[in-house]
Amino acid sequence: MAIPVKYRQRLLDQAQGQMIVTMYQEPCLFIYPMPEWEIVEKRLSELSTLDDTAQAIRRLMLGHATEVDMDSHGRLLLPPLLRESAGVEKNLMLIGQGERFEVWDERTWSEQRQVWRDKASRLDKSQLSPELKALKF
Repeated sequence: MAIPVKYRQRLLDQAQGQMIVTMYQEPCLFIYPMPEWEIVEKRLSELSTLDDTAQAIRRLMLGHATEVDMDSHGRLLLPPLLRESAGVEKNLMLIGQGERFEVWDERTWSEQRQVWRDKASRLDKSQLSPELKALKF
C-alpha cells in the first residue's frame, strides 16, 4: 500500500518511516506512526486487566500490533493476517484520522459511510456532548 506523497516526508521526519499496523473492532486497520503508537500502547497497558472490555481491546490492539517500515517509494507491506481480518482486498481506502490512518476495503468503506450518514441525519443535536456542541457543525 502506498502512502500519499503529501504525508511521506512528515512520516519520515516524525517516525523515520516506522509504523504500527493493528486492528480494533471496526472492519479496518489502524496505522500509527511509531511515536503516536507508543502513546497509545502506554495508555492501553495501563488499563485494568480485571475489566473485560479493556482486556478485549488490549488483546485486539496490542496483540495484533505489527511493526512495518515505509520503503523508499512510500509503501507499506500490510501483514496478510491483518488484511484478511479487515476484509481488505485489492481496492482500499486510506482515511486520515488525525494521529493515525485507517485502512478500509473500498466496498466496506462505502457501505459504512452511508450508515454513518444515515445515523448523523437522525441525530438529536440537543443531546450531543459539550465537546461535540463546541465544534459548531
